[in-house]
Amino acid sequence: MGRKAKFGDDGAVKQIKGPGRKAKKQKPPKMLPGLPKLEGDDEPKKLSHRQKQRASRRTKKKEERKLIKKEKKKGVIRDDNVKNNNEESDATKNIKSEIVKQFSDSNSSWLKSKNSKSIIPEKDDDIESYDSDSDVDDENEKENGLESFDEDGLSDDDDYLAGTLDDVDSSNESGIEDTVLKNKKTSTKKRKAEESDDELLPIEKAAKKLKAAKKKEDAEANEEMKMQINVASQDVFVFPASDKIDEQIPIPEVEQRIKDILLVLSNFNKFREENRSRQEYTELLLKDLCTYFSYNTFLMEKMMHLFPLEDLMSFLEASETPRPVTIRTNSLKTRRRDLAQALINRGVNLDPIGNWSKVGLVVYNSTVPIGATPEYLAGHYMLQAASSMLPVMALAPQENEFILDMCAAPGGKASHIAAIMKNTGVLIANDVNKNRAKAVIGNFHRMGIANSVISTYDGRHIPQLFKNFDRVLLDAPCTGTGVISKDSGVKMSKDETDLQRCFTLQRELLLAAIDSLNFKSSTGGYLVYSTCSVLAEENECVIDYALKKRDVKLVDTGLSFGTEGFTNLRQHRFHPTMKLTKRFYPHTHNMDGFFVAKLKKFSNIIPKNDESEDNEEEIESNNVDTETTEVEDIVEKPVANIKKPKHGRGKNRVAKNK
Repeated sequence: MGRKAKFGDDGAVKQIKGPGRKAKKQKPPKMLPGLPKLEGDDEPKKLSHRQKQRASRRTKKKEERKLIKKEKKKGVIRDDNVKNNNEESDATKNIKSEIVKQFSDSNSSWLKSKNSKSIIPEKDDDIESYDSDSDVDDENEKENGLESFDEDGLSDDDDYLAGTLDDVDSSNESGIEDTVLKNKKTSTKKRKAEESDDELLPIEKAAKKLKAAKKKEDAEANEEMKMQINVASQDVFVFPASDKIDEQIPIPEVEQRIKDILLVLSNFNKFREENRSRQEYTELLLKDLCTYFSYNTFLMEKMMHLFPLEDLMSFLEASETPRPVTIRTNSLKTRRRDLAQALINRGVNLDPIGNWSKVGLVVYNSTVPIGATPEYLAGHYMLQAASSMLPVMALAPQENEFILDMCAAPGGKASHIAAIMKNTGVLIANDVNKNRAKAVIGNFHRMGIANSVISTYDGRHIPQLFKNFDRVLLDAPCTGTGVISKDSGVKMSKDETDLQRCFTLQRELLLAAIDSLNFKSSTGGYLVYSTCSVLAEENECVIDYALKKRDVKLVDTGLSFGTEGFTNLRQHRFHPTMKLTKRFYPHTHNMDGFFVAKLKKFSNIIPKNDESEDNEEEIESNNVDTETTEVEDIVEKPVANIKKPKHGRGKNRVAKNK
């Protein structure tokens, strides 16, 4: 890292001291007189590869200029001008007309406009533009005796003369200068590419080759994709023969056939084949969807009945991808802003979950385990899905209330209720599974909840133990068709018997929850029913059953977003107020499939339908008949029904009765 020495100079220059000395370029060192010279000092130094390239370009430039000058001297251009004086080109006419327009007097023939543009560039920027190291290289070449000069007196900085009509005619008609300029531009581009390649490191050259290869592959892939799209758009779907329907085909072909069938069903009259019904296309679509998404036939039929064909594919594809990780801030211990700042400092990338929640945060990625941070262990937040916050928001618990969470495990919704109540009132957190109730205990201790009582009773027997609740939350057990992204086993394991068991249990739990409510409560009397299923049999059908069996009505959930519930679905006809319920889907709201309904109890009266009254009358008549027959049997045979006592005193009583 020394300075370049200049040997053979007399004297040494003293360095100037002062401010700004290091900012200036250091001069080469001067050797003291009398020092011995190194061997090979008089010989010229070898040129670098770049200096040789510059020297060769200068020589080519000189030769080109000599050729142009010789041709001008010979008069080739002048002879051509004389021959073509009468036939002016269109370009010259346009230029002359522009000059005449710019000057109104007779001096327009010899005056030059200030704003006129030259046809031939005055200076070739591509040739004269060098990089930042050009000055240094020129100085080195001058030192080595390679200073360039023009033998004919033309310097490197001479500009081409332009702006007159004679120059324009001569350059355009001869075509020599134009070709020279084009050749120069192409050569400069090649030269720049070569220089850039020479300056790159080997690893940079390899990266450049990889980028070029990738670009080529992408272009080929795009062309192939366009060809496939054109072929697909041109081909018409042909329904397979009956013997080939059951044959197994590759997954890409299954996907393409699904798209074709959806296209046919979207405009059935236009694209269908003759003598083919819609049912045949639908059955083939059902088979392909079961193959492509790995569903059983029963569950896929339910999905096809639930969604239109446009939304069916979106729902099935969204159910395959996991939902974003969300957390809920524990308002008993911290605020959302402070928690977010603490997690960001630990390397967690997060944002507020939305305008609808004041405690939710969505986590995009994290450098630390989100379930093992000091903040989590201290109970500052709870790992909870976004859809699980909605039932508690619909319930809207108040302070100092008596509230029941009938299916509380693992404690996410129950802890949310306790946080909104600010540890006041009484919260009964019940779950029939004792092992899952242990998770509720652990989460309550970690979150600092002190107003709860944890029980493990069967929810159907709750009215016999607890009554007069102000509010009840029932997150009923279900098939889990809304959380397939978390448990993909649902797609093949659930069948009709599982569905029937679920909605039967849900009806019993819902009626028990309504019976445990206090309709005279000044602040409450509300019940929220929710499931993580999208099937109507577990949602609207259960609510419609409760509306017929108890004196309750549907009220607004208070949620600002969500899809309205079904009032009619295929053969089902539900209560008109069912539109007050809310549905949430993964493909529209980016959260787990969920259903939320809010009921208000008005009295303890149990409405009786005609069928139920008839059944009750039949049961009562049967009971009366059995009672009369039993009495007659007792009257006819009184002694036979009395057991003979073994003791003596008993024998005397029997004898006295006789």
